[in-house]
Amino acid sequence: MGEAKTSEKAPKKSWFKGLSAEFKKIIWPDKISVAKQTTAVVVVSLILGILIKIIDMLIQIGLDFIV
Repeated sequence: MGEAKTSEKAPKKSWFKGLSAEFKKIIWPDKISVAKQTTAVVVVSLILGILIKIIDMLIQIGLDFIV
């Protein structure tokens, strides 16, 4: 009826070998680059958060004035 599988370990072994080979190809960033990018993300996030808070406060003041 169906074909019997001889070994399931061979595909897994092959998959892990391929995974290992792909990890060796990755060019990891240096610590300075990671620190700069992290700082940029944190600063931009803080600025956007403050901007959203200011806009929210202005809308709230406007709605309080109307009502």
